[in-house]
Amino acid sequence: MLKTMSDSKPIYILGISAFYHDSAACLVKNGTIVAAAQEERFTRKKHDDSFPRKAIEYCLKEGGITKADLTYISYYEKPFVKFERLIYTYLNYAPLGIKSFLMAMPVWLKQKLFLKDFLIREFGDNIPIIFPEHHESHAASAFYPSPFQKAAILTLDGVGEWTTTSYGQGNGNEFHLSGEIKFPHSLGLLYSAFTYYTGFRVNSGEYKLMGLAPYGEPKYADLIREHLVDIKEDGSFKLNMKYFEYPVGLKMTNKHFHDLFGGPPRKPESEITQKDMDIARSIQDVTEEIMLKMANYLHKETGLENLCLAGGVALNCVGNGRILRESRFKNVWIQPAAGDAGGALGAALFVWYRYLEKPREADGEQDYQSGSYLGPKFSEQEICNFIKAEGAVAQKIPSEDLPKKVAELINNLKVVGLFQGRMEFGPRALGGRSILGDARSSEMQTLINLKIKFRESFRPFAPSVLNEKVSEYFVQEQSSPYMLLVAPVKEDKIIPESRATDKQGIEKLKIKRSVIPAVTHVDYSARVQTVTEDTNPLYYRIIKEFEDLNGCPVVINTSFNIRGEPIVCTPHDAYRCFMCTNMDYLVIENYIFEKERQPDKDKYTKDDISTIMD
Repeated sequence: MLKTMSDSKPIYILGISAFYHDSAACLVKNGTIVAAAQEERFTRKKHDDSFPRKAIEYCLKEGGITKADLTYISYYEKPFVKFERLIYTYLNYAPLGIKSFLMAMPVWLKQKLFLKDFLIREFGDNIPIIFPEHHESHAASAFYPSPFQKAAILTLDGVGEWTTTSYGQGNGNEFHLSGEIKFPHSLGLLYSAFTYYTGFRVNSGEYKLMGLAPYGEPKYADLIREHLVDIKEDGSFKLNMKYFEYPVGLKMTNKHFHDLFGGPPRKPESEITQKDMDIARSIQDVTEEIMLKMANYLHKETGLENLCLAGGVALNCVGNGRILRESRFKNVWIQPAAGDAGGALGAALFVWYRYLEKPREADGEQDYQSGSYLGPKFSEQEICNFIKAEGAVAQKIPSEDLPKKVAELINNLKVVGLFQGRMEFGPRALGGRSILGDARSSEMQTLINLKIKFRESFRPFAPSVLNEKVSEYFVQEQSSPYMLLVAPVKEDKIIPESRATDKQGIEKLKIKRSVIPAVTHVDYSARVQTVTEDTNPLYYRIIKEFEDLNGCPVVINTSFNIRGEPIVCTPHDAYRCFMCTNMDYLVIENYIFEKERQPDKDKYTKDDISTIMD
């Protein structure tokens, strides 16, 4: 039964995702997204899965309300149904999985299973609590903020309650999911199994696996298709569970899997071999095949020209790029926080449009995610207080001079940390909390990876490009504001001699492939972010000034963090990251910090860095 309220009273909906991988909160006021943030940004614990108290506090503060002002609370999945799946799976595999069962049950019986009671204790018993299904939250997060009035919807992830893949379509304020694939058959878990096997951390190392793939050849793709996954023409699939341990074990793969690929999983931090690269390429190719077949089937079923994507697999931007270029869909929109964090946003919008049946109109052009700049912004006074407390040295630059100053630093091969405006919601830095560099530099990729990000040298960087110039440098016409599409670099920007090389594996990294080598991956692709002036004025003007200096409208954009830490949230986080690395300059709103002028540089030692790395 709907809660009775005056039409003039604002409706505040708090969406929550918690207790699995990436907790987050989102506040929606009368259908407008007011704020959204992951808990990790506040606690500084990467992929924090605890109850998002700090994220909720931020959302309420940004909305200017207290808990008592909330109209609805929406949790992104149904805990009882998820528990049912766990119990059924453990019983089905018994006596296997007893160790995993004994570890999981205390947490469920203490907290997760009685989540409604937990939420009532947190917020009181007078606020209705809604529980959409996990993939309904994903679908809502994909469709409702999109620019489309009508669209097909595809969600792919590890697993929610039972569903691992769902598809359907949306129209106005309604969407309907008409098909699904259920656990244990999961594209997300299949990809995570190979993440585990190649020595990376599940639920965070999938980006590394995708970045490693272009260094290899798909030598194992047929082996995967023959033994691990049966793929149908419509993209549906079934896994051979003989090779997987994830349903009940503490590992993703088992002895049969290891025998099939000729040995045990790579030990984390050990040398990456050509075999690891070939395995990465093989599973990436199989994943793209499934994604593309699903998209084409969905187009055939719906006849619609627009597609919306969400779920953790929708962060596979190489697959997304192929869907945009090769599927029958004309337009693709991907939820920027496609993983579980975005479930909080979807859960809140689900209540507004589906539960309350509020009307929705989309113009086909502008999405409603506000560039995903939905996190905290810091005032002039807060920044001044931080500078004084830290004893830092900074120069204040007039707003009209700042873009040119930053562009000049980048043009002079300086690495610049940019902290301005509201923090991004989702895993990508989009010019609010970014590290910038010169995309024309052959050395910049290795420099930033090893001396600033403290991560593997093979990891590629993304380009930020002026929206109106994207098709001059990349084989892409559609805007890509959320850095979720990979596109080939235009042929006229490629250095022809680079294609004649016989180098293999990591040796490919040494080749200058294009006029923007720092953002050109070894397969001549790039993960593109397009930047518009109306969405991020300062960032746009920095890139425009950079272009005025040298004719190139492209800069490196990587997230403002180092390995093992979340993206920075506060000025203090930014300054600490700046001082712990070989970054040259830090920009916090109108203040520029030069590394060589900072006092107490020895305070930030290598020991300090080592404590925050994996």
